[in-house]
Amino acid sequence: MKRSAALRFHATLATTALAAATGLVVAMPSASAATGSATGYATQNGGTTGGAGGQTVRATTGTAIHTALCNRASSSTPIIIEVQGTINHGNTSKVSGSSCNTAAGVIELKQISNVTIVGVGSGAVFDQLGIHIREARNIIIQNVTVRNVKKSGSPTSNGGDAIGMETDVRNVWVDHVTLEASGGESEGYDGLFDMKDNTQYVTLSYSTLRNSGRGGLIGSSESDRSNGNITFHHNLYENIDSRAPLLRGGIAHMYNNHYKRLNDSGINSRAGARAKVDNNYFEDSKDVLGTFYTSEAGYWQVSGNIFDNVTWSSRSGDNQPAGPNPTSNTSVSIPYSYKLDAANCVPDVVNRTAGANKGLKVSDGNCTPQNPTPTDPTDPTDPTDPTDPPTGTNLSLGAGADGSSKAGGTSYGNVIDGNLGTYWSPSGSTGSVSVKWSSDATVSKVNIREASGSEGTVRSWRLLNHDTGAVLASGSSAGAVSFARTSLRKITFEVTGASGTPRIAEFETYGG
Repeated sequence: MKRSAALRFHATLATTALAAATGLVVAMPSASAATGSATGYATQNGGTTGGAGGQTVRATTGTAIHTALCNRASSSTPIIIEVQGTINHGNTSKVSGSSCNTAAGVIELKQISNVTIVGVGSGAVFDQLGIHIREARNIIIQNVTVRNVKKSGSPTSNGGDAIGMETDVRNVWVDHVTLEASGGESEGYDGLFDMKDNTQYVTLSYSTLRNSGRGGLIGSSESDRSNGNITFHHNLYENIDSRAPLLRGGIAHMYNNHYKRLNDSGINSRAGARAKVDNNYFEDSKDVLGTFYTSEAGYWQVSGNIFDNVTWSSRSGDNQPAGPNPTSNTSVSIPYSYKLDAANCVPDVVNRTAGANKGLKVSDGNCTPQNPTPTDPTDPTDPTDPTDPPTGTNLSLGAGADGSSKAGGTSYGNVIDGNLGTYWSPSGSTGSVSVKWSSDATVSKVNIREASGSEGTVRSWRLLNHDTGAVLASGSSAGAVSFARTSLRKITFEVTGASGTPRIAEFETYGG
């Protein structure tokens, strides 16, 4: 088991700058009975429609939620429960009936099906009171906040999870929710989003999970491997110690999530689990992927991820981080269709869409940062002519460097060391490498030098202002490029096509 760790709280959360982009966000219908359509694994096994087609009921207390469930003709009669206001222990009582199995002090969705719970109006907050799903199927929870649920201390919500699923649960879509705590296990808090004992076909989308010791798990122990087929997409995990999530057995698909300040570990694939990890943005975090706190290995398939200021511990014993050069060690087939935003768009897209009371906005999966005003075509400097390199001080010397997964034996730092004999290579034919400074630098020219013997390997590329995601330039061969003077702290060279494995010897930057 993971050792307890103190949370690193910050009084003020940094605000993500909004990047000018196309194909970013599509507004969904207002938070009411019209909830959009499920995505990910929740679309499989017959799909997830919740209470669609059923009666719509308004509830302002937990008791009213239970009453709505118990007043149905049967435990499977579809119902949409619109929730407004604060739900807490004081207004959540047990209600009895043939179509329900409720309990006091917790929202109990037990032995039922075909239910939607959606926050409306000024919002719905479940305060110190969790939502538990037991022996249930076809459930939608949308546009609500669940906060400060404890498993011990006062008050106590049985189980302690913000949203917990357990015992033969099928087809749950949780969307645009905010799940948060104010501490870790030592303060009485447990997981934010847990799945146990044969829970299958679940999607968590456009949601915020923050300020907790434990983000969530799939499987309660190394022997609980009956869970899986879980999708996590366009979520923000912020200031989480571990379990983002912890996965035991089964398959999980994580794409287009923003992981920020994972303090001890992140995606913990173990006990034979397989995780497909696509186009996520990991930032200011430690050990964001691997097998941790167990000798029973898990596996992962990785592509398109960005690791921004991520540190990795050494591999030893029960700690087997995937980095500092995460590469795939399994293959995962995904049965549903999905569209990927570029990883460098993820922080901005998630900032605009994830969490309750965001208007149910979603991405259309076509995020492409807009180009700034192009360089004047009459500029005497050919932007892609490697025979006309920039002059002046190479600002990369003395700067920092990082990037996406790199090939073994190479280093990000090799592109800023002034030595043409060393180089960085991505783990495949595509990837990105960045130069970064501790304060703003003004850059207007870049020179990409390929290592001797690999000239011409790069066939297509983009140069990005990493701070905003804006495309500064693009081209079909490496070399020198000029663009409008830009003040930034990080600039990224992204290889989008190559004839083999690129070898980038130097990523030179100039003020011009």
